[in-house]
Amino acid sequence: MEQQARSGRFDWGHAAVLAALIVPIVLLWPTWAVYPLKILVVYFHELSHGIAAMLTGGSVDHIEVVAAQGGLCVTRGGSRFLTLSAGYLGSLAWGGAALALAIRGRRHRAAALALGAVVLLGALAWVRPLASFGFAFHLGAGLAIVAAALWLPGVVSAGLLEVFGLTSCLYVVPDIYSDTIARSGEVSDARMLAELTHVPTVVWGGLWIVAAVLLTAVVLAWSLRARAGVPAPPPAPVMPPGPVR
Repeated sequence: MEQQARSGRFDWGHAAVLAALIVPIVLLWPTWAVYPLKILVVYFHELSHGIAAMLTGGSVDHIEVVAAQGGLCVTRGGSRFLTLSAGYLGSLAWGGAALALAIRGRRHRAAALALGAVVLLGALAWVRPLASFGFAFHLGAGLAIVAAALWLPGVVSAGLLEVFGLTSCLYVVPDIYSDTIARSGEVSDARMLAELTHVPTVVWGGLWIVAAVLLTAVVLAWSLRARAGVPAPPPAPVMPPGPVR
């Protein structure tokens, strides 16, 4: 009879891999090695604003991403509350999905191809102006991710998803703190949301940090559990005792 592995078993081996990946990402955080990943997180932050606007009946006019790791999404219509709320947690959701697919998914090439297509098509549709850092970067990044998914080994696609997902999870919380608590008086999503709701900027920042930490914990806990339905190794056969001599 085929036995099934328990779905609650924690994958300590892959947890160790993630811990090993986090160390170089943190050490290289202020360098050019991690810089492209940070720009991608900014892009998905702005894209999440746009998606929230479209899902609530609005539209995206354009997206801007600058080399100083800043961005802007200009929308028309839709729910202003949901659109403003979607940036930080939206970019975290993109990263969490990439991380979960890297760990538990089996179609790493397809997932990386989808990630590259979102970057490439989003740049073509919305990133402006065309003669800008943001457009050139995301056009090149989208093409590079698509090429890697199509022509490099599947392990490269899994690595891309995992590194992007980890960077997104690591980037969001300090970014929220910097924008909404450390520099609460400056223009930010939380500042505009505070003006809309009359709830202080630091309150929105605190709520988003708590939500980001909880979402990251849930994604990691779910991703690092062994898949249900994976056949367990069969038990060793029991040999009947031989004749007594």
